[in-house]
Amino acid sequence: METHALHKPHSSTRLHMVQKGIAAGFPIMLGYLPVALTYGVLAGQSGMSNLELTLMSVLVFAGAAQFLAVGMVAAGTGFIEIITATFVLNFRHFVMGLSFVNRLKTIALRAKLPLTLGLTDETFTVSALYKKEASAPYGAYFYASLMLTAYASWVGGSFMGGVLGDVIPAKLSDSMGVALYAMFIGLLIPSVKRNGRIAIIAVTALLINALCQSVGMNQGWAIVSGTLAGGLSGIWLLEEEEEEE
Repeated sequence: METHALHKPHSSTRLHMVQKGIAAGFPIMLGYLPVALTYGVLAGQSGMSNLELTLMSVLVFAGAAQFLAVGMVAAGTGFIEIITATFVLNFRHFVMGLSFVNRLKTIALRAKLPLTLGLTDETFTVSALYKKEASAPYGAYFYASLMLTAYASWVGGSFMGGVLGDVIPAKLSDSMGVALYAMFIGLLIPSVKRNGRIAIIAVTALLINALCQSVGMNQGWAIVSGTLAGGLSGIWLLEEEEEEE
């Protein structure tokens, strides 16, 4: 009786943290599902099997990078170019991972390292809103539940998109290709509103990409070159702005 009473609060705390993490991840799930469905349809159109496109979501778990990879696959881009482009695009995850691990000072390293695999722009942002959980008992359960909720919705939505791509009308399926451009524009516009110099960075990347293709460089390496040029120009432009402030 006494032993049971001692262990009951601990299990309740774990369950509470899991429930709280799922609740925090629910809005991310609602946002991920339609985008993941679109990704699944577009990946199927590019020639990927449902197993391949679902495995990409399981192993990569990065929406922008996966959309980029799908576009490059559809364009017949080489394997090395796709890997390089997605690595450059996802390099920010190293910074997010270091920030996330530093924030969870009271959580054991063996728990922190697996949690970094679930970081995306959305899970990183939401986890930053729940700072108290980092020092709470069983806080790792909260962050794990948050990330697994987002992860499950992305993988599940990708699989369903691959299935639906075979049954939805061809015209509707083809029109979903616009989602690739709409998603990147949707990510860009809020940033440009906050900082006009980001528009210069985007235009720089665009011009370098176009210039590289005009001189005969294949599309994959042109994308990589444009991404690198945009990133390097961002370091200079945004650092200059900080000095002015």
